[in-house]
Amino acid sequence: MRVKKILITGITGLLGSYLAKSYAGKAIISGLKRPKSSTALLGNLSSQIKWFEGEITDVELLIEACKEQDMVIHAAGMVSFDESKKEALLQTNTQGTACLVNAMLTTNCKKLVFISSVAALGRDAIPRINENQKWVNSPLNTPYAISKHLAELEVWRGAQEGLEVMVFNPSILLAKVSDERSSSQIYRYVLEGNRYYPIGDVNYIDIRDAVSLITTTIASASWGNRYIISKEAISYEKFFTEMALEFKLKPPKKPLNNLVAKMVINWSMLYNYFAKNKIPVTRQTIQSAQTKIEYDNTKINELTKYTYTSLRDTFKWAKSIN
Repeated sequence: MRVKKILITGITGLLGSYLAKSYAGKAIISGLKRPKSSTALLGNLSSQIKWFEGEITDVELLIEACKEQDMVIHAAGMVSFDESKKEALLQTNTQGTACLVNAMLTTNCKKLVFISSVAALGRDAIPRINENQKWVNSPLNTPYAISKHLAELEVWRGAQEGLEVMVFNPSILLAKVSDERSSSQIYRYVLEGNRYYPIGDVNYIDIRDAVSLITTTIASASWGNRYIISKEAISYEKFFTEMALEFKLKPPKKPLNNLVAKMVINWSMLYNYFAKNKIPVTRQTIQSAQTKIEYDNTKINELTKYTYTSLRDTFKWAKSIN
């Protein structure tokens, strides 16, 4: 059997690097990265990867990278909740995906796996969201969510024009504390000794579980589908309490009521207006954290029958050195 060739965009990022490690020794891996991107998360695997350097919007580079590949895993993307980054998010997440789809349509590589986000499902008044959720324009949708939603539309356009596609919508990815990427920054909330916890729910998954679910689903060849990748939704109070217990720290004890939340929103908006280094707190992120919502993982569970890592074991692994 011929060894598969896989191109991974965003391979130097959190999920991209973990996916690359899972395919190491099983496939010939190529990676797309910017010239100055760090390959630290890949470790020694970096030297075994065929590299293509440049921007995700460079169609000629993408065509060259996609040639002779059996599959592309599109994990590249920009994560930001800063309103001033709206155009940059659209350029990287939406336009970048459109360029990749166009590049693939001109090559023989017809299998595209897109790493999206639960944010792309949109936010509405309903407490439980599944893959059939229809996008609704809402003030709760962040610029990041909008950019990922539009990126998904580009992927489905590619499907209509001949690509085989698979879309994954992961919730918050719990990786190593030492990974120091956007998803792993949730640990800082307890590590920095914050006193308040949001009154809503957090949807999360151990990144090792996410990788197993993604690779298992790819192997099942369930093309033309979209899958929510999330273990469960629990209260922030319980989430931070379990984290603090494993980290041997004090958990946040005070609920962030709506009055205090409004004060935080107003203060952060004022701070971000004047500050050079923005804080990732916006009206939408606060409102989201104050909301009880669950992303339904029934579809992926029925396909894979997967057994998830316990939250305590995830936290124990997250703080470990090795």
